[in-house]
Amino acid sequence: MSAGQGAGGAGPAHFGARLAAAADRFGPLCVGIDPHPALLAAWGLDDDAAGLRRFALTALEALLGEAAAIKPQSAFFERHGARGVAVLEEVLAGARGEATQVVLDAKRGDIGSTMAGYADAYLRPGAPLGADALTVSPYLGVGSLAPAVRAAEAAGRGLFVLALTSNPEGAEVQHAVGADGEAVAAAVARQVAELNARVLEDAPAEMGPFGLVVGATVGDAARRLGIDLAAVRGPLLAPGVGAQGAGARELADVFGDARRQVLASASRAVLEAGPSVARLRDAARRARDEAAGALRP
Repeated sequence: MSAGQGAGGAGPAHFGARLAAAADRFGPLCVGIDPHPALLAAWGLDDDAAGLRRFALTALEALLGEAAAIKPQSAFFERHGARGVAVLEEVLAGARGEATQVVLDAKRGDIGSTMAGYADAYLRPGAPLGADALTVSPYLGVGSLAPAVRAAEAAGRGLFVLALTSNPEGAEVQHAVGADGEAVAAAVARQVAELNARVLEDAPAEMGPFGLVVGATVGDAARRLGIDLAAVRGPLLAPGVGAQGAGARELADVFGDARRQVLASASRAVLEAGPSVARLRDAARRARDEAAGALRP
């Protein structure tokens, strides 16, 4: 792995190497911090900024050092306005410098100066909303993500690019085939692989900082569309593990030989154990062990 300073202030210089180290240490699990109204109610909390803060900071306390990554879902903070965004800033600050990596799930995607603005907000060193990695949408063209790619490389951070999502509506765009015979999702995967190849030119054994979001419930879609997930050489964030139905068999079917690149993402399956910190940790450990058994047998 590379030496040098990463976005969190210590450890390997780019996100892919830091995430690989965290997965080796804590297991290949990412736990979403999703303060959904139903979960706030289940924890006995009000659906307001105070309830949001207690939920998010309790989850943070329980999960740091128990999973390779945490993934705050920006929408559930934004719905509380400025006070909710302030809580998100507090969560991000609380995780900064920890070995557990932070993936901010905001799915940003735009063009030109607007994309540069998003990159500055989420990827610039010292930004209040800065995270180790950001989810982004390539459906204005992968080239539209260039400002975020440059910002991530400069800061040692990463991107997870939406490729094969588990929602049924996604297939009409992602599975569509162009005049050249290449599916849209395959083109996204190929271009992300090219980004990693450039970063990893002198470190072929490493995992790159640019990954894909591939739903754990998409079945054999990658194979059918001619996508070689292992060739991406970056992390594969796999939502849909646990409460959404994906287990060991589904992970093996979707990812095949790329399983060691997978970061299994679970949210409700862990968060429903709250508000007890001890029970949250136990749930995270069970999810981590299940993910490790499926992905690193």
